[in-house]
Amino acid sequence: MMKLAAMRSIGTARGWRSEEDAADFEQEIIDQYALAMAAAGLSDGYIAQSRAVVFEFRHHLDVPLWQARPSDADAFLAGLRRAGLAVTTRASKAGAIAQFYDFAIARYQGDINALTEWVIEQPIDEYNRQSGSSLGKVRVPPSDAEIDRLFGGWAASLQDERRYLPAARNYFAASLWRRVGVRITESTKLDIRDWRPDLGALGKLHVRFGKGSRGRGSKQRLVPAINGADKLIDWWLGDVRHRFGPDWDDPDAPMIPSERFDHELGRSWRASDDVLRRGLARATERFLPAWAGGRMTPHVLRHYCASSLYLAGMDLKALQELLGHQWLATTTQYIHVPGEHVEDSWMQANQRLEDRFEGMTTR
Repeated sequence: MMKLAAMRSIGTARGWRSEEDAADFEQEIIDQYALAMAAAGLSDGYIAQSRAVVFEFRHHLDVPLWQARPSDADAFLAGLRRAGLAVTTRASKAGAIAQFYDFAIARYQGDINALTEWVIEQPIDEYNRQSGSSLGKVRVPPSDAEIDRLFGGWAASLQDERRYLPAARNYFAASLWRRVGVRITESTKLDIRDWRPDLGALGKLHVRFGKGSRGRGSKQRLVPAINGADKLIDWWLGDVRHRFGPDWDDPDAPMIPSERFDHELGRSWRASDDVLRRGLARATERFLPAWAGGRMTPHVLRHYCASSLYLAGMDLKALQELLGHQWLATTTQYIHVPGEHVEDSWMQANQRLEDRFEGMTTR
């Protein structure tokens, strides 16, 4: 949950003599909310977007903001749905409204009650809160056998590719998503300097442009080259990357380059997200056709990475750090395990309990 910085209070309750005074008071609360967000370090774009949503909700109301009830939010969100807005958009707007009301209640509930005799309440509750982008979408990843089939066939085919370099590049990027769960946008922004073989036992990737909290910019992290990623990176930098151009030893050159070369800068362009997605899609159609047609994505491979590492024994906290999640609850949504894994865990727990009681009775 975002923590807002302390700003000046509107002050003690003071009466107003006209509807304009009431409107000014309402506007002042919104302005104070924007100032608090700025003090909390949120970006100008995020602040402007949040204010716009509050004003949109206000225009929907026939009463001041402090008189809004959950039924008003119900009608507003239902209208967005009838208008055809995606669930992600509706969830974003509901979240912005909820955050504004959290602020107003925490800061100005007393002033509002003294001035209006109304008790402001949160109109976004557990019943009308939108579920977000995950609604109806469970990204269950492929099995180990399917992943082995895809990447095994892909790797074996590289030497026979007419255009070896882009094929090897696409394979390398997808292998990073599979092995250490980096996001596609994180991987395209890696530079050669971001591989640090001197850190840790296996080396680490410095992800400088990780996904941060909304409005707060990039979040950096170090990703250990576990799960075979160290050998993968050694192969890429030692056998392939130098064939894209003379920038292979330039620390500012992209780790995952395009075939285009910028002669003015003296380094390759970066491979785009779209190019890498198409490379994965072509390999899937060829080697794992059951997952073709858009089912296999970079994010599905990120889910596979989380699930496979969890089954291999990595704890949730370590997975959270690896994936760059702010909340542990997000990490748990990435883990998909076979049904027998849950059953086995339950049986093992019961066996430990039985062993404990047997030990107590034999003493």
